[in-house]
Amino acid sequence: MKFHSLNKILRLTGSTTLLLSLLASAKEVSVGAGSYTDERPSSCKPLPTRIHKVESLKGPTPTNQWWSSLVWKPFSQNLFPHPLAMVCHEQGLAVTYPGAGIVGAETAIMGGGVTPTGDFIIGHSKGEAFPDAKLAASSDWFITAHFEQGDASLTTSFGHGSPFIYGRQQGGSPTVKFTDKPQVWSGEEGEAVLGVTIRGNHYALFGPTQSQWKFSDPTTLTNHSKSDYFSVALLPDKQPATLAAFREVAHHHVVSTRVDHRIRKGHVESNFRFVIEPMEGKGSDTFFALYPHQWKYTETPVTDSGYRSVRGPMKLGRGESFTTRIPIQGVLPHFPKEGIPDREQMLAYLVQVKPTTSPSFSDTYWEGKHLGKLATLGGIAEAMGEEEIETAYMDEIKLRLENWFTAGVGEESPLFYYNSRWGTLIGNKPSYGSDEQLNDHHFHYGYFIRAAAEVARRDPAWARKWGPMVELLIRDIASPDRNDPMFPYIRCFDPYAGHSWASGHADFADGNNQESSSESMNAWYGLTLWGEVTGNDTIRDLGLSLYNIERTAVEEYWFDVSDTTFPESFPQVALGMVWGGKGAFATWFSGDIDCIHGINWLPFTPASIYMGRHPDYVKRNHDRIVEKRPGRDDYNTGWGDLVVMFNALSDPKMAADHLRDHPDCKLEGGNTHAFMSHWIHTLNELGTLDASVMSDHPYLNVFIKDGRKTYAAYNFGSEPIEIRCSDGKTFQAAPAQLTLVR
Repeated sequence: MKFHSLNKILRLTGSTTLLLSLLASAKEVSVGAGSYTDERPSSCKPLPTRIHKVESLKGPTPTNQWWSSLVWKPFSQNLFPHPLAMVCHEQGLAVTYPGAGIVGAETAIMGGGVTPTGDFIIGHSKGEAFPDAKLAASSDWFITAHFEQGDASLTTSFGHGSPFIYGRQQGGSPTVKFTDKPQVWSGEEGEAVLGVTIRGNHYALFGPTQSQWKFSDPTTLTNHSKSDYFSVALLPDKQPATLAAFREVAHHHVVSTRVDHRIRKGHVESNFRFVIEPMEGKGSDTFFALYPHQWKYTETPVTDSGYRSVRGPMKLGRGESFTTRIPIQGVLPHFPKEGIPDREQMLAYLVQVKPTTSPSFSDTYWEGKHLGKLATLGGIAEAMGEEEIETAYMDEIKLRLENWFTAGVGEESPLFYYNSRWGTLIGNKPSYGSDEQLNDHHFHYGYFIRAAAEVARRDPAWARKWGPMVELLIRDIASPDRNDPMFPYIRCFDPYAGHSWASGHADFADGNNQESSSESMNAWYGLTLWGEVTGNDTIRDLGLSLYNIERTAVEEYWFDVSDTTFPESFPQVALGMVWGGKGAFATWFSGDIDCIHGINWLPFTPASIYMGRHPDYVKRNHDRIVEKRPGRDDYNTGWGDLVVMFNALSDPKMAADHLRDHPDCKLEGGNTHAFMSHWIHTLNELGTLDASVMSDHPYLNVFIKDGRKTYAAYNFGSEPIEIRCSDGKTFQAAPAQLTLVR
């Protein structure tokens, strides 16, 4: 309900004229039982009025990508598609290869930076000072930047994993200006193809057949041609055979890219395709470099030849597509009653977070964290059979969400407003730049979506009534529709990098960044549950895909569970933040070691089980924290509760002993004693996660203790179903509940 009803306004004002004026200014848009406003609340900071893209580029503008600074400002910040890095400025596109400069230090994994000169600048013979650079096209992992000055124009296309930059020009000739005189080791001046080395990095310059590369000064090569295309490639070495192979595909320009996911036989299968426009010949293949989270899960042939990156070694492949196949880590809506050894203690824990019927509202992040608490506590009450307590938690979630989901006349907060220029839904009160920078929407809204899914699981009628507003939030962070008129396609997720980005504008020298990978995972958990309980297979499968793909990225780039990604010179066992151009052992808000590690664990929910797929790594991570934290093994300081919960994925007995001795231990702000107990005792009773067992039913966790397996499956349907596991185990799962089989 809203506190400002029309009748109340009429009573207070006695004026239908004033009421009509208020209605006109509010600009409410009804969506199901809810509504949003398209008028910015005064407490939300404004977004930029200009988007730097070509006029012909219509539709919602993507944000929260590795390249988003290009649309946010006249020229881009540094861009890190890997293996290359570049920056757009008034002279054109400065390009460099950071791989040779990667080093590990105490607080970071650093790549070579991008300067305005780079290794070289791709420019235009008639465009000495472009007024700006604009987005001309974008696809799933490629973009095109457009430079124009009078009759001179230059477009450059590039993207994740590609060693190529493709160029088109009008009104003059393309130029490549090096930081110093390059070493030409293949071809001669006047030829169409040159192999060059600058600062120890090897490149190939490909002009059209019959064109000529000529020095206009000692550091600048100009391509003289009757055609309007060219390409430049980063080579893994300077062998003649390598240059010859790249020459075969050099004029196969990538004009679009697309990845499609499907859920099949307990796996997420992702097919990555390049759309090629051959400028010469009829070929349709190209070279591409795969990140570790890709080449470890593909049967597409790749070579050991490739490139260094701050994400680890990239391996080179060739073709027009490749496919990855990732095993699905199942999720549960709640844990079983077997994880509650002391019923009275748990009841005491539950009443510590008392439901309220007269809530006050926070900003979208802290409101979300509270909704997350309520959703998790409701699951514990459900496992205990405490229907009254469960209902009280669900009722508060409903009350809170319905207030957020209704934009009342004259109201400022809580509500959502839609900005049509940028194609985004912003909650008021905003936080951490979620308004003027579009930061962190997936972090914030993931809590809302998961809480709504838990209500919908119990109350389908509520879901039908309020679902359209829930799905607006889903569309804001991850619209599954490539033709969505209101929101960009999967805003926050980078399909090639395999993880999300938190900054809307990416306006940093190190590119975009993401700190809390675990809150990103929480968002995809919410999509999975919402899609399942509402019968929306598209949203469910998208949630499962993003959850499992990002899980592999977390294992590689935040955790390095196999100890193969971080450089040997980096002494830490985890990162707090992943940036485009570096990895940082840090957070935005604290240098405390608990926070640096713990920000990539919270919020603990049943879906946090993915962090236990590698128990040996969990132990290594925990032991390093204990070695470095000021309190060492005093877990009643800092975020010690989260450290204990994380370690339970490897050593649940240690965690259970700690909780026995410290039943009222200090908590991180989003945690509860109730779920801390349920998490720890579930693992202590059933065992740690057995990640080797898979199923085509995605709502399954398998635990193992002393060689004995326990299978926990949730059946959302109204009829029993048979669960078939990869280890040969089959069993019946009862409808609308959690089934435990030992």
